[in-house]
Amino acid sequence: MGKVAILLSCLLLAGCGTSKVGFCAVSKAFRPTPATIAAMSEREVNEMLAHNEKGARLCGWKA
Repeated sequence: MGKVAILLSCLLLAGCGTSKVGFCAVSKAFRPTPATIAAMSEREVNEMLAHNEKGARLCGWKA
């Protein structure tokens, strides 16, 4: 019974761990062509700009 309790405790604690991987490690700037931008909706362009602005702020991406 003690081994089961220890194993269960370890499994529960392992689920509380957090990953050190952040936005900058998994994201990159969107660099669409002029033709792609022309085909995008205003909402899509705004979302892309927000993504790139976040990357510039957090990761130092160049505009």
